[in-house]
Amino acid sequence: MSEKITLILADDHAVVRKGLTAFLATANDIEVLDVAICGSEAVNAAKKHAPDVVLLDLFMPDQPAVETVRQIKKASPRSQIVMVTSHEGDEYVVPVTKAGAISYILKDTTPEELIAAVRKAAVGESTLSPRVAKALMNIVTSAKADEELHEELTQREMEVLQCIAEGLANIDIAKRLEISEKTVKSHVGNILSKLYLTDRTQAAIYAWREGIVKGKF
Repeated sequence: MSEKITLILADDHAVVRKGLTAFLATANDIEVLDVAICGSEAVNAAKKHAPDVVLLDLFMPDQPAVETVRQIKKASPRSQIVMVTSHEGDEYVVPVTKAGAISYILKDTTPEELIAAVRKAAVGESTLSPRVAKALMNIVTSAKADEELHEELTQREMEVLQCIAEGLANIDIAKRLEISEKTVKSHVGNILSKLYLTDRTQAAIYAWREGIVKGKF
């Protein structure tokens, strides 16, 4: 039996917390370790538990979401952050994505879609609600042609991206770079967030297109 996906839920509305907890309880492969009612509690919980996934409300009473995301990633780099909100404005999508959130879904999503997003985040894959994805794509496509998004990647993330482009699986990347497979998953999630991509296939295409690996695209 495979290990359960560990999760922290953070939302300042009791009704929403109960609803999301009920949704997640229908999945026998997900375990909610802790529940937080503000950003600072979410950070402390992430530091304590180092969960696979953090479900984080965009608007919390004590601090901006982008700061909470940064602090969570610092406290627990392996944790993947899924933003949950009723707001689809692109003014929030880009900052939290750059800060380290891997997914951005709306609160009107179905329980099945929510659980699917958690499962994808746990393996380093991104999920964007269609309306949010459209807004984000408009931003990316309108950016300057010479802007290189991969400049924001760390040296280790660049190494992982190169391995992805070579077609290596996470377990093989872990062996090559002498790091754990969970650390690889975390790096993959960060890469997808920073490059505004949704899966490793897109990441591989990006790497070849931008000349990050040798060969022709």
